[in-house]
Amino acid sequence: MKTALSIAGSDSCGGAGIQADIKTITLNGVYAMSAITALTAQNTTGVCAVYEVSPEFLGHQIDAVFEDIRPDAVKIGMVSSSALIEMIAERLTFYKADNIVVDPVMVATSGARLIAEDAVQALKENLLPIAKVITPNIPEAQVLAEMKITDRNSMSCAAEVIDRRYSAAVLVKGGHSISDATDILCRNGIFTTFEGKRINNPNTHGTGCTLSSAIAANLAKGYSIEQAVEKAKEYISGALSAMLDLGKGSGPMDHAFDYNGQFRN
Repeated sequence: MKTALSIAGSDSCGGAGIQADIKTITLNGVYAMSAITALTAQNTTGVCAVYEVSPEFLGHQIDAVFEDIRPDAVKIGMVSSSALIEMIAERLTFYKADNIVVDPVMVATSGARLIAEDAVQALKENLLPIAKVITPNIPEAQVLAEMKITDRNSMSCAAEVIDRRYSAAVLVKGGHSISDATDILCRNGIFTTFEGKRINNPNTHGTGCTLSSAIAANLAKGYSIEQAVEKAKEYISGALSAMLDLGKGSGPMDHAFDYNGQFRN
């Protein structure tokens, strides 16, 4: 069995973060492992409290995984401090980790910054250069490319800027009222468009975590980047289309919508 490590925060309501990553990786037929960057007290209506682990303890978690069950892929989610980012980059470089997927969670849909400026800089300097795939949404791509995105053409331009800057495949995720859920991948200057139809489901908590984890799982299984993205988009569309409705806010998707295993192969 192939293996994947998620490095991210814990979501106590189970819709995003480590919990969503483990569900997604497992339902895509890969053995899931975790290194937790922070504990959160949160539900579908918001985050109540955050308790960040120390960089040393995060390093011990990563060491424990790599020294026993080496991951075939690594997914990195939200990491809020520069010290934690630097620890992740140092340990993954030490172990020569394969198939690193970075979901650069920096900016909320509203445009509000979610992590400190020094952490954004650490992300750019330490994590993105070792990534195989980077999966920014439009607000995050605007920060990384240092340009405004208003349509598909500017999505492509931003993806190309980030691709050149970090030598990684870049999937700029649509939505945010720009492209009706169509994503654009730039890999070595070559573009692939993944058409998507917006699913009328208000319960979208954890979509970014889920997509990047599914990509990592597919890379672990040996798929090309383009195939990994295509299969991941099919999976997340199915999870949204199941119309799970839990909680008082923006609820989670049904990660186990296909329990019998269409996506396990």
